Amino acid sequence: MLIRILPLILILAMLSPVAARGESRKITNLCSVFHPGDALVPWECRKIKKGETAETLFGDRWQDVLRFNRIDRRHLVAGVSIKVPRDLDDIEEYSPLPATYPEAAQEEKFILVDLYEQFLGAYEHGELAFSFPIASGNRITRTPTGDFRINAFSRRHKSSLYKIEKSETPYPMHYALRFFSNDKGVDFWLHGRDLPGFPASHGCVGLSDEEMQRKYYHFSQPLQLQEARSLYEWVIGDRNDNGRFTWLKNGPRVKIIGESPL
Repeated sequence: MLIRILPLILILAMLSPVAARGESRKITNLCSVFHPGDALVPWECRKIKKGETAETLFGDRWQDVLRFNRIDRRHLVAGVSIKVPRDLDDIEEYSPLPATYPEAAQEEKFILVDLYEQFLGAYEHGELAFSFPIASGNRITRTPTGDFRINAFSRRHKSSLYKIEKSETPYPMHYALRFFSNDKGVDFWLHGRDLPGFPASHGCVGLSDEEMQRKYYHFSQPLQLQEARSLYEWVIGDRNDNGRFTWLKNGPRVKIIGESPL
C-alpha cells in the first residue's frame, strides 16, 4: 500500500502551484543556509526574540551582522534564527569576495556575482570598490551563470510577470540593470528588492532597497540600506536618466559564478 501511495504523493507535489512555479519556501533558520565564507568566521546560532531589533542587539555593528546573514531589517523578526559571530570584529565591513579580481584588471567597471556566497562585488580595474549581499534565484528558479554585460537600465522598472504577494500590484524592480534576455524573451536584471536571508528571486539578482520597502511594504524605519541604488548610480554614472527604460551601450561586464546554496 505504501509503495502505491508514494508515487501519488510525488505526482501531487509536482502538480502543486508552488512546485510548478518553483517559488522559494520561507526559511526562518538562516543558520541552515551555508555559504563558503561562513567557515572562516566562528559564529553561533541565535533566535530573535519579540521586541529585538538589529540595532538593539548589535549597536553600530548591526549592518555588519545583517550583511553576514544576507538579510534586511524588515525580515529580522521574532522567530528567525541568524548567525552571530563570536567576535563582531571578524565581520567588520564584511565581504566574502576577493579584494582583487585579475580578470577585471582591464575593465573600468566589472560586476562579479557569486551565487555560492550570495554576494555581488563591483570592481574598478580589478580592485573591489564595494560589495553587497544579494538574493538570487534558487536551484529551481535559477539565475543564469556565465559572462554578460549590462545593456539597459530603468530606475522605476516593474515586473511584467510577477506581483507583490497577495496583491495585484506588479512587483517593483527599482534601480534595474538588465544583463541578459533568454531565448524565451525573459529578461534578467540586477534590481532592488527585499532580502529575506536566502535565495528567493525568480532568477534576477536582488539587492536591498529600503526605499521600495517603505512604499510597498510599509517599512517605517529611517532609510539606510540603499544598495540597489548605489550600484545603479555607479553603473550609469553621468548618463542621462529619465527614469524609463533606456538602452546602454558598452555597459559593465557581469560575471555570474557558482550555484545557489538552496
